[in-house]
Amino acid sequence: MAAIGGSRRNLELKARDPDTAKSLEICQELGAESKGTLIQRDTYFEVPRGRLKLREEPGAVSCLIAYERPDHFGYKESRYRLIEVPEPAAMLDALAAVLDISIVVRKTRQLFILKGVRIHLDQVEGLGDFIEFEGVAADGDDPSLFAGLLNDLRRCFGIMDGDLVPVSYSDLLRSDSRA
Repeated sequence: MAAIGGSRRNLELKARDPDTAKSLEICQELGAESKGTLIQRDTYFEVPRGRLKLREEPGAVSCLIAYERPDHFGYKESRYRLIEVPEPAAMLDALAAVLDISIVVRKTRQLFILKGVRIHLDQVEGLGDFIEFEGVAADGDDPSLFAGLLNDLRRCFGIMDGDLVPVSYSDLLRSDSRA
């Protein structure tokens, strides 16, 4: 297992995406660089603080991701750590032996990059379509430097206040399963 850098920070915004075809078109019009389609499975564990998930992607190195992020509408700063996991099945077994699995999130993500901002067009199994913007801060930089660009993107994609999502996909799935 290898840490991928130390603690990182980003500024992010998540919203429901009512028209994925239009969002894809906007990415292309803006000149965002397509990084392809990712199939991700995130297994979330019950932890006393923050969130902990094991992310598995076919054809990519799996990662253990520990992060803390407030749950509120609008822009949120996230603090996270990524650790490469060369044997995800063994890691999953080890973590599940001592931590409860809270939920598994499966999604298909179209990834674009524009001026250092990651644009995710996500189709989440059991939830629907979403769009996320993530401005990842370089070491020592303040992620709020991305606020202007995220505002511009929000305007370009026509994201309204009612579209904003305050929580993670795992929280949405858990709340749906309780309903």
